[in-house]
Amino acid sequence: MFAVIKTGGKQYRVNENDVIVAERLEGEVGDSVDLDVLMSGDGADVKSGGSVNAEIIEQRKGDKITVFKKRRRSTYRRTKGHRQFETVLRVIGIGGSKAKAKPAAKKAEEKPAAKDAPKKAAPKKEAAPKKDEAKKADAPAKKTAAKKGVTGKADDLTKLNGVGPAYAKKLNAAGVTTFEQVAAWKKADIEKLDEQISGLQAKAENEGWVAQAKDLAKEN
Repeated sequence: MFAVIKTGGKQYRVNENDVIVAERLEGEVGDSVDLDVLMSGDGADVKSGGSVNAEIIEQRKGDKITVFKKRRRSTYRRTKGHRQFETVLRVIGIGGSKAKAKPAAKKAEEKPAAKDAPKKAAPKKEAAPKKDEAKKADAPAKKTAAKKGVTGKADDLTKLNGVGPAYAKKLNAAGVTTFEQVAAWKKADIEKLDEQISGLQAKAENEGWVAQAKDLAKEN
């Protein structure tokens, strides 16, 4: 008994136990698939429709096809390769003799899906501690921010060489608000701030902010 099937835009004439190479089909090795049947029969008795069940033997890439492109009267030359995804199938049954095996495969696929459900719910329990950790992290951050303000009043940092209103805002956002803080900077402090404000280290050293801040702090 033979059948004419259609898959991937192509037609194949198959018998039982035939092995064919078709366009890529979804599934893993060992899975069974049902194929669209145009006609099936046995010699004189030909019927339309029916069912063909096949097993996936291999998922692979086909042979490389070289694609060469050129243009007349120019030096345009392009060579590319392409390998089409293919699925190797073995025909198990024709006429629906083994089509009943497919529902069993569906049940087997549903079981692991049910097991995966509790695994997805597990991360939700960890969400509550994360909020607590965020609150704990905010508490020391607020304390350090309060310590950075040496005096209650903020100084006009634009008096420093090369510092404009926009750059002063960046310094304030980093916790630097007074000349006393700038005057107390050490190399390690400048390097840390340079990670937050790009180019700060070079600017502070070239303009002499530390020495200038000491003089401005005395004036205040």
